[in-house]
Amino acid sequence: MDREFLTDLFADFGPVTLRRMFSGYGISADGTNFALALRAGLYFRADEETIPQFEAEGCGPFQYQTRAKTVTVNSYWQLPARLFDDSEELAVWARLALGAAQRAALRKRPRKRPAAQKAKAPAKKTAAKKVAGKKIAARKPSAKPSSVSKKRVKRKES
Repeated sequence: MDREFLTDLFADFGPVTLRRMFSGYGISADGTNFALALRAGLYFRADEETIPQFEAEGCGPFQYQTRAKTVTVNSYWQLPARLFDDSEELAVWARLALGAAQRAALRKRPRKRPAAQKAKAPAKKTAAKKVAGKKIAARKPSAKPSSVSKKRVKRKES
């Protein structure tokens, strides 16, 4: 499936964003990924509410083969082939898939701190250390000993 075909396929659904992913595309709307277009077919996001519809159509979950086993991804199910010819009904299924993806996003635990903040905090600390290190390295030793070192010298002599 190419970009142009997928864009036309989702015309009744609305604007979608296509991103290269694996052997195809990840399809998202409103920043939420709800479908995968791969060599093996088109897969929509599913959950406990929408899986019965896929099962009624005789569709199965996304699967891929590793050297050791077959991995089944129950969160994406293959789209019924008949929907490729019915763009209006495909749009209905796409809305259901988007809803399933949004529900899944709500179930995820919120992070304590966004990753962007974690990445920035250590960078500021290390930058401050580097600046401090440069200031120390920039100081040149004076020819005369400091008053502290003179006192130490006097104490040793006594």
